[in-house]
Amino acid sequence: MKIGMNMFLWTTHVAREHEKLLKDIKSAGYDGVEIPVFDGDAEHYADLSKMLADIGLDCTAVTAMGDPGMNLIGNEDARRKGIDHMRSVLDRTQALGASLICGPLHSTLGHFSGEGPSAEEIEHAITVQREIGDLAAERGITIALEALNRFECYLVNTMDGLAALIHQIGHPNIRGMYDTFHANIEEADPIGALTRNIDVVAHIHISENDRGVPGRGNIPWAETYAAIRESSYDGWLTIEAFGRGLPDLAAATKVWRDFAESPEAVYREGYAHIDASMRQAGLR
Repeated sequence: MKIGMNMFLWTTHVAREHEKLLKDIKSAGYDGVEIPVFDGDAEHYADLSKMLADIGLDCTAVTAMGDPGMNLIGNEDARRKGIDHMRSVLDRTQALGASLICGPLHSTLGHFSGEGPSAEEIEHAITVQREIGDLAAERGITIALEALNRFECYLVNTMDGLAALIHQIGHPNIRGMYDTFHANIEEADPIGALTRNIDVVAHIHISENDRGVPGRGNIPWAETYAAIRESSYDGWLTIEAFGRGLPDLAAATKVWRDFAESPEAVYREGYAHIDASMRQAGLR
């Protein structure tokens, strides 16, 4: 099992200028980082891959669909544009050397119809994800779809809903992600939501209930790590936290205040939390 740090805390575009920070993350004990894939071409991500290798960091990738004009459950034109966009994202992810990319890659983040998902939208999601799954398979990449809380999307809000969609898609390269923050909002039983759907889980985000320092809030961490142990999950445990440093990202994630005294507190204390929790649960 590997411990990762999502770079959203600092940026949506990791570059050579972040080398010092990445080295410090490595020195804190992390196995790797989660790289946002938004801007930049394949050459940029190939260069970033070299820098990470030199530092000794492995990586996963993360992105989101933010344009309603590329909505993967929208009209035919939007779906086609969304698939083309995902092809480009997967090309850059491949150049990065990441074998997994996660995020709400099923529909447009923050876009709502005013109702729950229709049968037609579910059918669009199944058809589109099968096509995207083929693109991912060609590149050796697993896509981990994320269930988001009801204030960020409406297609899938719970792990049961996500698992049902993934089973309907039925593609080996389309899997799911469990995020402790979203589960804390939407699940009556967050631990049960993980354990009964573990067959689809390819990635886990460790995120406190306030998006701050893991271990300082009210997520049932001991039970979460015990469930991970019992499930035999052996993938990444990646911290996802947010701050106010990036105005656009802060607006998208509804971050209006600081959740920690510094980013260093998040990744240093966060790593200590995961390490101690894993040892207590018998995962190390």
